[in-house]
Amino acid sequence: MSEAYDAGEDATDRALVARWQRGDERAATALVARHAPALARFAASQGEGERAEELVQDTFVRAFGALDRFRGDSSLRTWLFSILRRLVIDTRRTARQERRRTELAGEEPATSYGALDAVVAAETEQRVTAALARLTPTQREVFTLRVSEGLSYKEIAEIVESTEGAARVHYHNAMRAVKEYVDDE
Repeated sequence: MSEAYDAGEDATDRALVARWQRGDERAATALVARHAPALARFAASQGEGERAEELVQDTFVRAFGALDRFRGDSSLRTWLFSILRRLVIDTRRTARQERRRTELAGEEPATSYGALDAVVAAETEQRVTAALARLTPTQREVFTLRVSEGLSYKEIAEIVESTEGAARVHYHNAMRAVKEYVDDE
């Protein structure tokens, strides 16, 4: 589990953004190095393991293209997770549309394996993975952002475009569902 993102790290991000806007390419490299691993973990946790690297790259392309419009209402990290989340949603929508076209053409749709399918070795991990798969997409996002990334409910609410109270409820319900599923297996 990664450490919680704090105000000092936010100040460092603001300084790096300012350096990048002044033309310092090393600042962009530093921003990518700081945030890419967490973004990749989030993409993989959403079932996008095979495309995680591509999605993270697309996230930074969009972010750097829009940094002049970033108002700073949230942390840069929260903003990056929001961009990635929208990309994942768009990717899924496109994949669904492609599957429909393929099915209409009479071909069998291709299947893919998530990153966790290859990694899961221990029985407990398998149970937790199965439990997470049973969660709603929002519960899974909130659970992952809270447990794996250590984000606050306020940051999670911004990312999933909800209220802080709703984020807490989704997390509580996800925890209860995971515990019940693991205990029952």
